[in-house]
Amino acid sequence: MLKGYFKKGSALVYILIIMSAVMIILTSMIQFVVSQLKYSQYEASREESLQIAEAGIYFYRWYLAHEVEGKTAYQVEDFWQNQSPLGVDSPYEQDFKDPQGGVIGRYSIEVTPPDPNSTIVVVQSTGWTIKNPNSTRTVRVRFRRPSWSEYLVLSNASVRFGDGTETFGLLHSNGGIRFDGIAHNIVSSSQETYVDPDTGITRPGVWTAWTNEYNTNMDGDVFQAGTEFPVSEEDFTGVSADLALMKSAANSGINGSIYFGHSGKGQHIILKDNGTFDSRTVSQYDSFTNAIKTYASGWSTHNIPNNGVIFVENNVWLEGKIDNKRVTVAAADIIGGGGASVYIGNDIRYTNYDGSDILGIIGQNDIEIIKDSENDLQIDGALIAQTGRVGRDYYSGYYRSGNGGEKGWKILGGNTYQWGNSAGWYLCLCGDLSCVDHKDSITLFGAMATNGRYGFAYTDSCPRDSGYTDRNLVYDNNLLYYPPPYFPTSPEYSLDMWDEL
Repeated sequence: MLKGYFKKGSALVYILIIMSAVMIILTSMIQFVVSQLKYSQYEASREESLQIAEAGIYFYRWYLAHEVEGKTAYQVEDFWQNQSPLGVDSPYEQDFKDPQGGVIGRYSIEVTPPDPNSTIVVVQSTGWTIKNPNSTRTVRVRFRRPSWSEYLVLSNASVRFGDGTETFGLLHSNGGIRFDGIAHNIVSSSQETYVDPDTGITRPGVWTAWTNEYNTNMDGDVFQAGTEFPVSEEDFTGVSADLALMKSAANSGINGSIYFGHSGKGQHIILKDNGTFDSRTVSQYDSFTNAIKTYASGWSTHNIPNNGVIFVENNVWLEGKIDNKRVTVAAADIIGGGGASVYIGNDIRYTNYDGSDILGIIGQNDIEIIKDSENDLQIDGALIAQTGRVGRDYYSGYYRSGNGGEKGWKILGGNTYQWGNSAGWYLCLCGDLSCVDHKDSITLFGAMATNGRYGFAYTDSCPRDSGYTDRNLVYDNNLLYYPPPYFPTSPEYSLDMWDEL
C-alpha cells in the first residue's frame, strides 16, 4: 500500500511541475504580447507626434507665404522686426485635428527670425498627441528666400565658356551652353537642344567641343559634376521692380543709402576700405573704349551705406575696396528709360572673405569691362546685367599704313576706328602680338547674372585673340544665405534644411 501511494504522489508532483512550467510560459507570452502592443502603441504615438510636428512646419510655411508674399525687401524686414510674427517672442501653440474636426494633438512652434543681412528663418516645431502628451517629437527646419546670387553664372541667352575658363559653382542658361573649360559644379540648361550661334549647328542643351569631354589643354574632365538639361527657366523680368525699390530706398536714405541723379554721363565711384567712397561726375567718355575722358566736377566723399544701396540714375565707373560692409551699387536710368551701365577697369576687392563683406553690382543695361582694364583683374561681388550682358567688347587688332605703323582697335562689326577713319586701316598680321588686345587673367569671386551672352575673351583664325587668356569664376558661398542688399529674391520661402532633434 505504501508503494502505490508513493506512485500516486509522484504523479501529482509531475503534474504540478508541468502546470507551473506552462503557466510561466503562458505568462511570459502574454507579457510579451502586451509589451509588443504597448510598444506598437508607443511607436504609433511617436509617429503621430512627428507628423503633428511636421504639420506645424507646413503651417508656418503657409503663414509666411500669406504674410510676406508680394512685399518688398524693406517691408519684409519691417514684418520681422516690428509686427510680432508668430513664434518669435514666445512659442506659438495650435491644436491638430483629424478630418472630422476632433483634436488629436498639438504643436508648439519657436522661430528664430532672419538677421538684417540674411533671408534665413529657422523654425522649430514640437508635436505630441492628446493620448500620450509625454511622447514628443521635435523638427527643426531652415527656410530662405532664394536670390539671383544662387548661381555662379545665370544667363538668359545661349552662352559659350571657352578653353581656359575654370568655374567653381552652379552654371545655368535659359538658352544653350557650350563649355570648353573645366566646370567643378553642375552645368544646366533649359533647352533640350539649341542652335549654336557660333556654328549654326543644332547641339544638346549642354555640350563641349572636346572629344570624350576631356580638356587636354587643362588636363581634366570638362564636366566634373555632370550636366542637367532641360530644366525650368529662370525669370529675368522681375529685376526692374527691384531697381525701382532700390531707387526709393536711396531717395529715402534707408540705412544710409545714397541717390545720385542724371548728371553728366554718370558717376565715377571709388570704394575705400575706411568706410567711405569718393565720387565724381563724368562729363565725357570714349564710346569705343568706355574710358573716362573728362569730369564735370571735383571729387566728393560719402559714407558707404551698410546694408544699403548706392543708386545712380546714370552710368557708373566703379572700382575700389570695401571692409566690413554690405552694399549694392546700382546704375539705372528709370527716369529716361534709356538704360545705364556699370564700367569696370580696376580691381573691386573685399577685405574679408567670411561674409562680412558683400557687394552687389547691378547695371540696368551692361556690366562692361573697359578696353584699358588691368592686365590681371579681380572683381569680388555679385553682378547683374538686367537687359544687357556682363562682358568685354571684342577689340580686334588693326594698323594703319603710311603713318608709322600706328596701331589701334575697333569694335567687332563696327566701322569706326579708335584713331582716324576707316580708310587705310588693315587687319593686324597673324602673330603680331604687339598689335592685339591681350590681357592675362580675370577672376570673378561671387556670382553673375547676365541677360545677354557673357564673354571676357574672343578668338579668331590666327593669334589675334582679344581679351583675357585665363578666366577664373569662383562662387562665393556666403551669397547663398547672405545676398547683397535689395538683390532680387524669390517671393516664396524654400525649405533649405530638415533635421529631427
